[in-house]
Amino acid sequence: MTTLKATRIIAGTLVIIGTALAYWVSPWWHLLPVFVGFNLIQSSFTGYCPAGGVLRKFGIGKDGEKCCLR
Repeated sequence: MTTLKATRIIAGTLVIIGTALAYWVSPWWHLLPVFVGFNLIQSSFTGYCPAGGVLRKFGIGKDGEKCCLR
């Protein structure tokens, strides 16, 4: 699995979880999908993806592969 695919899976999962928690628990959980969205936007501009470092520590992705297309 590539780092890009794993990053998309994590982002999508966090958006779904945050939305479900906001519906059933508290509206404050909407901050989780907002955080994920802002992180995706900043990574598209800067090329830095915090999830990439975490994924590499778990052995996902190739050496030197970035999670961004840039």
